[in-house]
Amino acid sequence: MKIRLPGAFSYTLAAASAVFSPAALAQAAPAGSAAPAAPAGSAAPAAQSEQIEVVIVTAQKRKEDPNKVAMSISAVSGAQLQAQHVKDFTDLTRVVPNISFTAASGNGGAGPGTSNIEIRGISSAAGAATVGVYLGEVSITVGNVYTMGSVEPKFFDIDRVEVLRGPQATLYGASSMGGTIKFVPNEPDLKERELSTYAEASTTRGGSANWSANVVGNFPLVADELALRIGAQAQHTGGFIHQVDSSGRVLAKNINQVGDQELRMALKWKPTRALSITPSLYYQKVDAKDISAFNTELPNYQALKAVREPSKDVLLTPNVTLNWDLGNADLTSSTSYFQRKFDREQNGSAYNAYSLSTFLTSTGDGGSAPPELIDAVAGLPSIVYLNNKVRQVSQELRLASRPYDASVSPWTWLGGVYFSHQRTNITENDPIFGVSATFAQYGFNIADPDILPGSYVGAFPNDNSYSGAFAYREKQGSVFGEANYYFTPSLHATVGARYLRGDSTLEQKNALYLAGAGNNASSSLSSTAFTPKYAVTWEATASQTLYASVAKGFRLGGSNVFVPPSTCGPDLLANGITAGPATYSPDSLWSYEAGSKSRLLNNRVSINASVFYVKWKNIQQGVYLPTCAYTYNANAGDATSEGFEIDIKAKPLPGLTLGASGGVVKAELSNDKGLQNGIVGAVAGAQVQGVPKYNAAVNATYNFAVFGDRSAFVAGGVQWVGSSKGSLNPDQTDYQRPAYHTADVSAGMSFDRYKLSVFVKNALDTDTVIQHPQVASIVQGYRVAPRSIGVSVAARF
Repeated sequence: MKIRLPGAFSYTLAAASAVFSPAALAQAAPAGSAAPAAPAGSAAPAAQSEQIEVVIVTAQKRKEDPNKVAMSISAVSGAQLQAQHVKDFTDLTRVVPNISFTAASGNGGAGPGTSNIEIRGISSAAGAATVGVYLGEVSITVGNVYTMGSVEPKFFDIDRVEVLRGPQATLYGASSMGGTIKFVPNEPDLKERELSTYAEASTTRGGSANWSANVVGNFPLVADELALRIGAQAQHTGGFIHQVDSSGRVLAKNINQVGDQELRMALKWKPTRALSITPSLYYQKVDAKDISAFNTELPNYQALKAVREPSKDVLLTPNVTLNWDLGNADLTSSTSYFQRKFDREQNGSAYNAYSLSTFLTSTGDGGSAPPELIDAVAGLPSIVYLNNKVRQVSQELRLASRPYDASVSPWTWLGGVYFSHQRTNITENDPIFGVSATFAQYGFNIADPDILPGSYVGAFPNDNSYSGAFAYREKQGSVFGEANYYFTPSLHATVGARYLRGDSTLEQKNALYLAGAGNNASSSLSSTAFTPKYAVTWEATASQTLYASVAKGFRLGGSNVFVPPSTCGPDLLANGITAGPATYSPDSLWSYEAGSKSRLLNNRVSINASVFYVKWKNIQQGVYLPTCAYTYNANAGDATSEGFEIDIKAKPLPGLTLGASGGVVKAELSNDKGLQNGIVGAVAGAQVQGVPKYNAAVNATYNFAVFGDRSAFVAGGVQWVGSSKGSLNPDQTDYQRPAYHTADVSAGMSFDRYKLSVFVKNALDTDTVIQHPQVASIVQGYRVAPRSIGVSVAARF
């Protein structure tokens, strides 16, 4: 398996709180309404509230006030996502505490679709995911397979994003051990017809232009019974990295451009007051022209490479959700299909061609290969062609009691069953362009084992040096439930549990010269887990809630791709083994959390704080082999993660909102077991990679009236991200990642149906190289995107 260095190219962009929204962590439009196109502060001055608005969340799969839920939750409304120009996961990390992202691949890092999500220091760029991702009722969680990272849905026609910290295995299953992120789309409105549009344009310093445009319509077809919601979006993110050759000549400018298109459709049918059926479809295509990595030894920002590294990531998620009010309980059925097709090219020149050249023995050392041939082979261009396809069918059926009513029962409960079948197919081909002709140029036949040890006729068909086909299958089945008992209306206990069984298989075929002897085999692994949850919630007053919880998280184990000993023998021996392991085991954790949620001065001040301690056992981690650029997964011992989060918001005046938030995480290995499994640097006390030690943010928004009845706003925010480790190995160039900060400002005004705003992202143009990953002999760099200045306009009809 090629280039899957955990943290080898990660962009851990960190955790911070809202940038400029009035209440970006606790404000949302009503469920089912159109995502407001207006920026913060666009409401009429007369409508200014003295209170901080509250979002109703579905973290526990029922609508609830987040202050009454025994977990740490952040919710960002669709209106605020748009107002802050939050476009993707990396932007989201600047508005939510204690989240970071790490790319899943080494040479292929810093590209769309290659990131892994981490919450509260539960960071692992190998094995199964540590954070569950949901798009509405659809689980779109995928494992860290090859160079695939998490699915990254765009923030289009979204009612809110909910970030649930801590293990969510009871209600959301395996892989939600660090937490769960829910993208909740707007639902069709059965009453109101509406058409909204939004467009923005900006320019990036030293790069090309950015633009975005969308239109969303809500159409009641039968009053109070049938409604259609449909929307489309197109976006272009400009690049700022230039491709150069060895002489420094620019071959192409702004190569890291990204274009994407989205389509969302939903039809809501409510034949009776008690029953609603909502089929929906979401389609997304992301077309990246190259990755966002550059050579640190060259002038900013240049990438020295012979081949480009584009990708196309296509997501399709149809779903049918049924909600049926049975009187004493609510029945919900979610039937989903999820498909992801992710095709990408990676620059293999530094390891395919170089690796092949190491098999040649120079005439000066008693071999048959002229030094000129060795140099010529090492300098040939090579591409890694990766074709990934994920398909999943899932079904969830759950039954929930009515909300708590002291006059009816002291109990509330929820129970259900879940099933999924996920298939992942990957093919890889690694041509070294011109390799056969290069051997012939020096008078040799590439199939001659006397010049190239172990070669044979057909070892390089059409110059292809490696071919692999991998078929992963994963089936999950589980039963889950949660019950709450109210001792008094203000004090209740929660007990929940999930029993899960997972079966995974891998069938693989490896062939051609760089696969060594090759391997056509299969492996399988079965896992079971019981993940309980316990919590106590005390509403000390009507405006303050205290809680404590204990919960277990779990990840399934899996199978490894074959690592050829002939190619990777020295790397394997350096790790104390002679062959890569066939499988890796499940891992699990226990999380202990306590928190307080307060609303003071008639909800003009809110203070939410939580502390946590996590014990993580048998961590799944990737082991990168630097010479041959293969990776296998192993279990890297145990770890602990501890820290806290705090979020403060205040509205001292009806038009002024202030916010401050931050978090501290200390995530460290607690023993040396990983070192015994061949993971260099996995010793007790080593910092878990990809986890900033701290994050903090401050922000302010001021809404005011101009020209009599026009509403306007100004806003700004600063975010700080602490230092982190990009690798467990102190000898890696990405071992130490520096702290950095960013700032954003915006302003806007409304004109009847239209809202106009101007904005600056990364206003201070922070250009710190926040990561220095090394792939083969190439040291690369990654930075936050340069300063962009833009304007947006929105309208609603």
